Amino acid sequence: MTLPALEPEVVDRAVRDRTVALFRERRVVLPTLSELADPRTLPAALTDRLRDVDPDAPAPGNLFRVHWHGAADRRGRVDVPGHVVLPSSLTGVASPILVGFGDRFPMIGAHKVLAAYGCLVPRLVSGQFDPTRHRAVWPSTGNYCRGGVAISRILGCRGVAVLPAGMSEERFRWLERWVSDPADIVRTVGTESNVKEIYDKCAEIEADPRNVIFNQFSEFANHLIHLHVTGPALARVFEVARAAQPGLRLAAFVSATGSAGTIAAGDHLKDRYGTRIVAAEALECPTMLYNGFGEHNIQGIGDKHIPLIHNVTNTDVAVAVSDRATDELNVVFNSDAGRAALADRGVPPAVIAALAHFGLSSICNVLSAIKTARQLRLGADDAIVTVATDGAAMYATEVDKAIARRFGGKFDRAAAERAIDRHLAGASTEHTLVLTPVDRDRIFNLGYFTWVEQQGVSVADFERRRDQGFWRGLRAAIPVWDELIRGFNADVGVAPAP
Repeated sequence: MTLPALEPEVVDRAVRDRTVALFRERRVVLPTLSELADPRTLPAALTDRLRDVDPDAPAPGNLFRVHWHGAADRRGRVDVPGHVVLPSSLTGVASPILVGFGDRFPMIGAHKVLAAYGCLVPRLVSGQFDPTRHRAVWPSTGNYCRGGVAISRILGCRGVAVLPAGMSEERFRWLERWVSDPADIVRTVGTESNVKEIYDKCAEIEADPRNVIFNQFSEFANHLIHLHVTGPALARVFEVARAAQPGLRLAAFVSATGSAGTIAAGDHLKDRYGTRIVAAEALECPTMLYNGFGEHNIQGIGDKHIPLIHNVTNTDVAVAVSDRATDELNVVFNSDAGRAALADRGVPPAVIAALAHFGLSSICNVLSAIKTARQLRLGADDAIVTVATDGAAMYATEVDKAIARRFGGKFDRAAAERAIDRHLAGASTEHTLVLTPVDRDRIFNLGYFTWVEQQGVSVADFERRRDQGFWRGLRAAIPVWDELIRGFNADVGVAPAP
């Protein structure tokens, strides 16, 4: 296996021509990556037409909603991405924690649809992927494969979801509505932590040359789309907070590693503000912190390995959160007893309402931000920014499971109070590490076993990722891809379809 090519030109003209013809027939026009980074640059007429497009339909117009600026109704567009500022009455720390809402993204209600778009489109416009012949295979622990299936369906190609059988029921219900064939949902063994089993299944699937694997853990386009789109979106959120509180600084950006796509936004924020980058993982599977392994239920942050696209040597802090905390707070945030307990502690009603935007990995990000604030001794002028990858709607069935497993089948006001005290007020600096150069090298080296020994990446390709010059060099692909998209759209020659 060699590192995936970031092709700066058309590789196969015949494939590209077939794709142009297909998109002309389907009236598909592609937004550039820079338009998704700043959707204010999109034509006003297009934005107006989108108001009549169902954000949950496989409509070509929804491609122009694959950004962080969706309005609360998911139809309109806002200048500042939807977010909430979590106060100390909830978090117990003085630092304001700014959380961007991923559930405003179209079709899947999660920001991983952005990653799927960013990985597929460069291969389409360069003639590397033939939607008339190839199947797009999306290995994932849940949201990325849904995003891939959604983008594939809009673009007229067949999408295949590969994910562990133990993921939330809501994910599978969504997939059953969107795939063209039930066989395109491939269930692998295990749960969130069984990423190796996903890789093994993809190796089987890849034996058929019609199948193209879009492995989010090794697709550098996943890194680049978040660097270029998510990073500036979170910067806008921070600028609004700083305008309201002059002197505020962006002290840290927190992201569960998962595929290590979202955490690339931290590279942008560090360049711009000197922000420290915090990588979070599950305490039950503490790979970065303790070279550990295990299983957990923080769905969306698959682990037991270091993703190839994780810029480890630019990461400043590693932190672990228990799935007991995320399971129990998911119940608190989505129950009358839990919300009443928060209200009595002085949490504003608008903040309590915003907790519906938090899925399990979102809660993990918030708890990691709290632990980071305590570890770094941050104050009221030190903001932390993070993301709510998806919302509570994706985990409704997990609430009943958690009540049975974590609360002995009964959840009441007293149970809510204990959970809040334990996991919010009681969030400590335990399992939090400020990384030294030695720590970074240790974590980086762990990736050898997955990528060199198992997946066949050369030692030279593996090693060159240690240098920040490698990661900065990747960024040159963005303007080239945008130019390829513009040229492709010109050849398609149609106005965007709603």
